[in-house]
Amino acid sequence: MAEENNQPSKPKVRVPLRIEEIIAGITIGILALITFANVVVRYATNFSFAFTEEFSIFLMVFMALVGASSVMAKGGHLSISLIVDKFSPFIRKKIRLASTAIVGITFTILVILGGRMAYDEYRFEVTSPGLGIPTWLYTTWLPILSLVILCRTVGVLIRVWREKV
Repeated sequence: MAEENNQPSKPKVRVPLRIEEIIAGITIGILALITFANVVVRYATNFSFAFTEEFSIFLMVFMALVGASSVMAKGGHLSISLIVDKFSPFIRKKIRLASTAIVGITFTILVILGGRMAYDEYRFEVTSPGLGIPTWLYTTWLPILSLVILCRTVGVLIRVWREKV
């Protein structure tokens, strides 16, 4: 089915996709354990681990960015194939290049602004309301993972550019 959309089923990437898959699996596992422990403790004792919400939100955002990196490398980012598939292969390639470039620009902005935000939180010693942990420990991952996604985006751009029409 992936080949019908002019996308290879297994893209040739320099950095293995297995890295994102392992990180995603570990993240989901930790999130499941935290949530399960919180539910069991709340049910058994009417007491809740307040800190788990803070970690759970971080882990969900982290997971979304790791997943976005994997999906980007696989060429699975959003596209309106119902409309795009009606164009000639030459125009489809141009649309894929343009949409991938827009994704690249978006994540470049996230790298810059996310880096500024993390630096400001570090500089002003902002702490989380629940645990008092420095929030830059959480926000640092936004520019880092956005940079990873940007690198995957550049890889997709290169692959699409080299495709024969």
